[in-house]
Amino acid sequence: MSMASTLSSAASISLLLFSLFLLFQTHLSLPPFDDFHDLLPPYGFPKGLIPSTVKFYSMSDSGEFDIHMHHSCYVQFNKLVFYDKKIRGRIEYGSVTNVTGIQTKKLFFWVPVTGIDSLLGFLRFHTGPISARLPAKQFENVPICRHKVLTHAFERHEGGLFTA
Repeated sequence: MSMASTLSSAASISLLLFSLFLLFQTHLSLPPFDDFHDLLPPYGFPKGLIPSTVKFYSMSDSGEFDIHMHHSCYVQFNKLVFYDKKIRGRIEYGSVTNVTGIQTKKLFFWVPVTGIDSLLGFLRFHTGPISARLPAKQFENVPICRHKVLTHAFERHEGGLFTA
């Protein structure tokens, strides 16, 4: 085998490896999204999981994210939910773990939401040893976040997001 032939083979292999690298980088990573809500569906979650007051967010290659809200606020789902000014967690397809910054009211106590799973049209919210399964359709629309608790609206709701 001549020296030119060896160099040509090495260049071809290098070009092939570089092309494969670019292909995997392009197809395995998601494009950046301006709005955090648009990032959720590719991971199997509805857009309305996080309220409308997202200021900006950052996300690492490992899926760890920080969401910065304009202000902390409340959303009335089946139960009242509190969103802190900063929400953290780790997202991968169908699962959000290590969540901080989201709490729900259970009876008279606020309990932290620590994880969320998405499977077959349902979301399972974890609050320590207790979890609740709700239809994902309830979270299709991005909710409006309110500065204050609307007590009268909360008292009229029966059933709940986290019923034991």
